[in-house]
Amino acid sequence: MVDDFNREALATEIDLGLPAARIIRVLERIIDQRGYPEKLRMDNGPEFISIALADWADKHDIHLKFIQPGTLTQNAYVERFNRTYRKEILNRHVFKTLNHVRQLTHDWIHPYNKERPHDLLDDMAPWEYSEKYRTSETLV
Repeated sequence: MVDDFNREALATEIDLGLPAARIIRVLERIIDQRGYPEKLRMDNGPEFISIALADWADKHDIHLKFIQPGTLTQNAYVERFNRTYRKEILNRHVFKTLNHVRQLTHDWIHPYNKERPHDLLDDMAPWEYSEKYRTSETLV
């Protein structure tokens, strides 16, 4: 899951399948740290179009915004993250276990969020961009 505002990778779940209940648990973990979002943008994968996720979002007054099928450009920053992750982690290693993938992903995410500059963030890393925004909000 990627934050719209600063392109921060909020969560990466590694498994053979991700049912809606698991997605909801991940969202609740993020909400515990960040608070409730107004909306969630997502593709039309089966884990996202489930009644369970729709009911959960309704209960928490979160708008689910689905991209139009076949228009990945509506979710371009997520697709860009997925491409980078695939290139730098998934395509470079042979994994023997899911835990191996999880560990490499965990080790990769911190520098991605803290150190990696993004063109669309004025060449700042996601956390740096957030901090700049938070600081400027405080000063206004």
